[in-house]
Amino acid sequence: MKQKAGIIIFIISVMWVLHTFSKNFMVDPQFEKFISRKDLTLTDHNLWISMIRIHILLAIISLITGPLGVIKAIRDKSRNFHRWNGRLYVLAIILNFIPGVYVSFFATGGLPSIIGFLILNTLWLITTILGFLYIKRQNVMLHSQWITRSFFLSFANITIYVIVAISHNLLNFSYGNSYTIAVWLSWSFNLLVSELIIRKKIFY
Repeated sequence: MKQKAGIIIFIISVMWVLHTFSKNFMVDPQFEKFISRKDLTLTDHNLWISMIRIHILLAIISLITGPLGVIKAIRDKSRNFHRWNGRLYVLAIILNFIPGVYVSFFATGGLPSIIGFLILNTLWLITTILGFLYIKRQNVMLHSQWITRSFFLSFANITIYVIVAISHNLLNFSYGNSYTIAVWLSWSFNLLVSELIIRKKIFY
């Protein structure tokens, strides 16, 4: 069960990485469709595009390294790989905090979405740092629990995509309202799922 769960998560991550990379760096590299739906006027298009690209690339790194860290077979086979993979995961999220906060201030949906994204970025950083600090103290259990929370927050963009698709396209909510709802659920729902995973001890 644990092995299958890790592999399923890895497959989902890879598929989402391919989707995200192709969409934002090949199909619409200038983010014209996304920008057209924004309520706020961007003060500097070039800066925003640069920051969102950095944000996406660092998020992609976390979505690749994260699953590799939770697959038990890989973790047991090479502890050295697990450590370096984990360091890259932590570094990607720490470096992503500034671009993540910057793009938050231009979030679709205005102030409610901005606040939701700021909470998400802060929780992502805190859970990751706690996970790192606990393994430095050799507390494997608390390390696993906090990294699991961090890992599920890495999937926030997937949650946003799914909820917007349902609420906007199926339930006919306005795009702005759909996006705001999705932003808040992206961290609250994902943390709830992570707590269930922790209780079931699926990854450790």
